Amino acid sequence: MRIAELRECLSGYAAGFDAAVLSAAQAEAVVEEASRIEKMAATLKVLAAARLAETGSWREEGDRSAAHQLARRTGTTVAQAAEAIDTARRLSALPETAAAARRGELSAEQTSAIVDAAGADARAEQELLEAARRVPLAELRERCARTKAAVRADAEDRRRRIHRRRSLRSYTDTDGEWHLHCRNNPEVGARIMAALDPIREAIFAQARAEARHEPPEAYAADALAEMARRSGAETHVEAGGDRVPRAVARRGPPKIIVRVDLATLLRGFPTDGEVCEIAGFGPVAVSAVRDLIDTDDPFLSAVATRGQKLVGVAHLGRRPNASQQTALQWLYPSCANEACNARARLDYDHRVDWARSHLTVLDLLDRLCGHCHALKTRRNWSLVEGRGQRALVPPEDPRHPKHAPQPPRPPPAPG
Repeated sequence: MRIAELRECLSGYAAGFDAAVLSAAQAEAVVEEASRIEKMAATLKVLAAARLAETGSWREEGDRSAAHQLARRTGTTVAQAAEAIDTARRLSALPETAAAARRGELSAEQTSAIVDAAGADARAEQELLEAARRVPLAELRERCARTKAAVRADAEDRRRRIHRRRSLRSYTDTDGEWHLHCRNNPEVGARIMAALDPIREAIFAQARAEARHEPPEAYAADALAEMARRSGAETHVEAGGDRVPRAVARRGPPKIIVRVDLATLLRGFPTDGEVCEIAGFGPVAVSAVRDLIDTDDPFLSAVATRGQKLVGVAHLGRRPNASQQTALQWLYPSCANEACNARARLDYDHRVDWARSHLTVLDLLDRLCGHCHALKTRRNWSLVEGRGQRALVPPEDPRHPKHAPQPPRPPPAPG
């Protein structure tokens, strides 16, 4: 059966379709089958589009590129068309993904994300296909981003490349709507969205109080406009034509959540299997996290991990918080130096100088008496690796942490 005949069959079914007569089970079945048909059709479309691009017919039709031709014919944007053509071209190298897409198991967005990531690391293809069956699209995209970041081990180089390509573009379309498109590093996006969040929440609260219901994207657009309008002298803010008291708009500080392995943060770069990412924005360079800590004003919550194990939530104050102090007092009723039994006036000591890390994490804290603390601070003595009471050794002792082997730096990314 040719594709035109398939379209005619489907057209006949759609013409007589009445959703009102369906039971819940029947409606569910139609949604499932129609979704698979839609996904199959999308796959056929991009495969044919890639072939059409190869023929060069877009030149004969006066289009600027194959993507412009596809966008014109299908009613999509040029960027979407270009992505579809690129996905189809790369599918040939990933037969399992291509087969799943042809069976209607993957949406166009899922296929594009997997092709992009598996193109960087083919070993991840099967794992990503399995994830696509279980997790939402946003989570799949995050996993794909991690896959690409793991291959391009030099996250600092990636950060510099993205920075060089940063851009902000605005235009007004034929309907008179203004559009804004920005591309930048994830930590920049995290800062902007964190600053918008409390304003958006205040606008949403005001809308709910007035029984107005609009999409979340509308409130976010109002928040962006409000952020641009604000000045220190204002006592009220405007949201969608309404005035909201400034006290309501300032409901709390913005929040950025960073998940990072302690070893990665202290070393300055990740090795295999280690994580350094901003929640909701994907992997970032360690320098990006340090910039957030050192130079930014939004409240930063750092979730410290060791592999999949949660070590603790770090805070940015120099002194341990109340919960950390209680844990340390339980772990160290006396000086952490096993050769010292001092119990009075114990200091909270950062294994890594706080001036360098600006993080206070339970796993990087000890309690030392004044004498032992002075040995560490002034003569570079150090506690051996571990928790609880243990040996305090001089720099020449082979157990001193400075003698521990360091993992090699990752090679620079090609190109």
